[in-house]
Amino acid sequence: MKLIQQWHAADSAATEQCGEEVARMLQGPMTIALLGEMGAGKTHWVKGFARALGYSGEVTSPTFALVQEYHGGRMPIFHFDLYRLQQAEEVLQLGWDDYCDQAGVMLVEWADLFPQLLPESRFVIKIEQENTGRKISLFQTTESSDPMS
Repeated sequence: MKLIQQWHAADSAATEQCGEEVARMLQGPMTIALLGEMGAGKTHWVKGFARALGYSGEVTSPTFALVQEYHGGRMPIFHFDLYRLQQAEEVLQLGWDDYCDQAGVMLVEWADLFPQLLPESRFVIKIEQENTGRKISLFQTTESSDPMS
């Protein structure tokens, strides 16, 4: 993976602001793997990302719904939470392939559980808890790199 940029976020508002910045940096349909422990701030990051794309509705964690769709911005956002799934077949049953074929943004929490389902070329947001907040790193993978290292 190639490191593109890092941020330090002191609180949830700064985490959302980071999501906004990334949304303004990246263009077009894409997949973004969201990595971080439970409570690291992945959904806060998604809130900022969605807001920057023009989505004005509520953004919630898809922990129980497994996938949330956000329409009304510049492009649709498909927000997945794979934490409770055990097998790749369960992910596919959510309509994974159909979502992959759409011209939108796929934001995938716990993507490291099923790396074989992700496109070879994608972005990765890694959120790590620190004593003074969160370290947020943006990576880009290519076909020749290990997607989850």
